[in-house]
Amino acid sequence: MAAERLLMIIEDDEALARTLARSFERRDYRVLMASNQEEAAALLEAHTPGYAVVDLKLKGNASGLNCVQMLNQHDPNMLIVVLTGFASINTAVEAIKLGACQYLAKPSNTDDIEAAFGHVAGQAEVEVTNRVSSVKTLEWEHIHAVLAETDFNISEAARRLGMHRRTLARKLEKQRIK
Repeated sequence: MAAERLLMIIEDDEALARTLARSFERRDYRVLMASNQEEAAALLEAHTPGYAVVDLKLKGNASGLNCVQMLNQHDPNMLIVVLTGFASINTAVEAIKLGACQYLAKPSNTDDIEAAFGHVAGQAEVEVTNRVSSVKTLEWEHIHAVLAETDFNISEAARRLGMHRRTLARKLEKQRIK
């Protein structure tokens, strides 16, 4: 099979990873699966995928942004889509800067991901709105910026935000994108 149909999935949720893998295999992709950066690095020693799907938040508060950077350094032409249940403008911008071609909020299905692979170029025709961000949105984005700075360490993020750890955990649980 051609390298351009080889897909790497870096996802720590085994059920989601298996579901995505089966779905992409039905679309004639060959799929490699890793649950963390170390496993992905080992797979890159023997393979050069043309596509990758990376979860933003991996087990142990590991950031998928490190995986995006590693994949982009391995092959700058690889099409990388970042999936997250904790979407924020800050992490989206960082993912794109590090080499991702798209950033999708969960839940996203195989159709969404494959469409993201095909929609790499930006569109200047996107409507620019005059909508001002709400205080809640600004707070949410600030919280996620601090979380990203601390590699998703909730205790350290809470300390930097000047709030109790449980308060931060509750805020994250309330706003979580399902």
